[in-house]
Amino acid sequence: MSKHFTEEQLGVLRAQVAGQLSSKRFVHVAAVEKAAERLAALYCPEKTEMLRAAALLHDITKEYSEEKQLAILAQYHLPVSDCDRLAPKTHHARTAAALIPALFPAYADPELIACVRWHTTGHAEMTLPERLLYLADYIDESRKFHDCVILRGLFWGAEPEKMTPEERLVHLRRVLIESFDLTIAGLLQDRTPISPATVDARNALLAEKAAEGTGQDRK
Repeated sequence: MSKHFTEEQLGVLRAQVAGQLSSKRFVHVAAVEKAAERLAALYCPEKTEMLRAAALLHDITKEYSEEKQLAILAQYHLPVSDCDRLAPKTHHARTAAALIPALFPAYADPELIACVRWHTTGHAEMTLPERLLYLADYIDESRKFHDCVILRGLFWGAEPEKMTPEERLVHLRRVLIESFDLTIAGLLQDRTPISPATVDARNALLAEKAAEGTGQDRK
């Protein structure tokens, strides 16, 4: 069961995080919190506060140097593959998740930490909250990158609030598959390593789609 946090607690956390990040980074973090809240209202209202807290904490190490990121990974005995070393932008998800219990012990909730851990690459067995934070980080209103704008329009343009719960879940999966397609295409174009976890996440969503054989999800 997810922890519930009060508005006062979230306000204190927001101020703490704002004090540790650049103003530009915090604009993004605050926008992800709003996106996570909006998504949670559609998919799992009972987890709204947990997702908002995860959103506030998801980038706490984003502005650390690569050397500091690697030092934290070593400190917590977290393996670093050759692919990891060639994709340093993925480090912050693991280092943030590792540091939450020490830096923000009140938020050391396993479900929250897992959302933070997988918000960048995804993985094969993404839970609903993990999917929502991943998407919130991709489509928040602060994002101006072309792929983010396209995906934001794809998700909200379909008016998911008017869908049945079942249709909404199919829509979420469809948009997530598109997000991984866009991410992988961009990495291929840049000749950048692709995390195996990202490939696993996409493949798992496609397998889930095939297993359900949903007529409206045949795109």
